[in-house]
Amino acid sequence: MSEGVPLENVHVAVQEGKEPVGLVPGDAASATWKVDVRIVVSDDGELDLRGPAVHGKRGERFLYLTWGDVGADGSFAMFRRAKLMVADIDSNLLAQAAEPETGAAAEGGGLSVEIDLTDRKGCPLCARVRPPTASWSLTS
Repeated sequence: MSEGVPLENVHVAVQEGKEPVGLVPGDAASATWKVDVRIVVSDDGELDLRGPAVHGKRGERFLYLTWGDVGADGSFAMFRRAKLMVADIDSNLLAQAAEPETGAAAEGGGLSVEIDLTDRKGCPLCARVRPPTASWSLTS
């Protein structure tokens, strides 16, 4: 239920801008999304993250995982969101991924994250999601 209204077709998605992308049923055994996130070097030499699904200001970047009820007409009524804090990715891991000659991106890979989409009570995960709840790794 959300605000006293029963939820009948719960889905979770990554949010690009204001739109949910890659809807997955809330009761699916697993969910996978490929998200375009670019690692850029700022004027001060610090690594930053950019892309259509990246939200927040520099140093506080995150990806939204948005939970909603999908109507018969395909509409998506968001009732909860989680902020997957990409700003909390270990800086050494981020630097390894960004390395142009030997990094994961140079080999066609990147970063991946593993999280449990439900909280301790079995409800949709919400609020800020940080390590150790989010486990980041390099992919190839």
